[in-house]
Amino acid sequence: MGWWQITADTLAGSRFVISPFAEAFASLRLLQAARAAHPGERRWLDAHLPAYRRRLARDPVTAQLIRAGIGREWTADFLSPAPRDGETFEQGVARVRAADPEGARVDLTVSLRGPVPARLHRDDLPERAADLLTYVWNTAVRPYWPHRRRILEADVVARTVQVSRGGWASALDTLRPGTQWLGENRLQVNAHEYPPRELSGAELVFVPITTQGIGWVSWEGTERYALVYPCAGALADPGGRPVPASLGALLGTARAGVLVRLGSPLSTSQLVAVTGQGLGSVGRHLRVLLDAGLVERRRAGRSVLYSRTAAGRVLVEATEARSRPGTHRS
Repeated sequence: MGWWQITADTLAGSRFVISPFAEAFASLRLLQAARAAHPGERRWLDAHLPAYRRRLARDPVTAQLIRAGIGREWTADFLSPAPRDGETFEQGVARVRAADPEGARVDLTVSLRGPVPARLHRDDLPERAADLLTYVWNTAVRPYWPHRRRILEADVVARTVQVSRGGWASALDTLRPGTQWLGENRLQVNAHEYPPRELSGAELVFVPITTQGIGWVSWEGTERYALVYPCAGALADPGGRPVPASLGALLGTARAGVLVRLGSPLSTSQLVAVTGQGLGSVGRHLRVLLDAGLVERRRAGRSVLYSRTAAGRVLVEATEARSRPGTHRS
């Protein structure tokens, strides 16, 4: 397994960071794998995968570069520089474009676990990678970025609460499969057999992304390290379950949307993220649902979490059953 030795000072100074560049690279990886983890990803792939494949078909060099760079166990380092706090997508992709061509080919030998194909013995690999990332950002990520950012912000809030309640160990154990706090200042970052790294005095950031089943680690020398992980739980698929028309007619579409998404406990900020409604609107809907006995709340550390009551579950399930084909009686 791969693990990092993290000093107490490094861990105390670590933080969660939102990165548009990481979101774009994760989306590129999802397009390349073409495997959806939930219906929301399936809809996104259906919308953007055909154009992505057409673009690569027109550019076989870049197509081979991406296949070579995203290996089964390792991604070429130059493709995914460690995210920086407050960095825009343009700043992040500029670091890809500025990568040393010879260093990029060396990175590819690691991701390929072997020699680089003759077609990739050229000096424009960083530029080609940056152009493809820019294409993915502009066409398939930036139109959704305001909504995705709210989801990521909600995840950071939830993780921060988890750290304050149970310490870093409890938060790191649940970041993604293969990540585990081993004790004695050791963090397992993946299941691969790679030499351990010591992070003494380094900057360490944890970066959420909305794509599921994807995560990676990256670093710059010994100064900056990043662990990129998929956001969890109900935040993973912001589309979530559709609101039954009959429930929307009864409660109003916006209020019904809040109730439907409370199948698992969520905070107010998380509800704002997954519904796209304003904080004031979500608060008003929650008050009405509480008064009606359809939701309940409980405190978890410094956060207040809302979930459906038994009555709320019955109402949602009954209206969903009526909305399925073949369930109506004449």
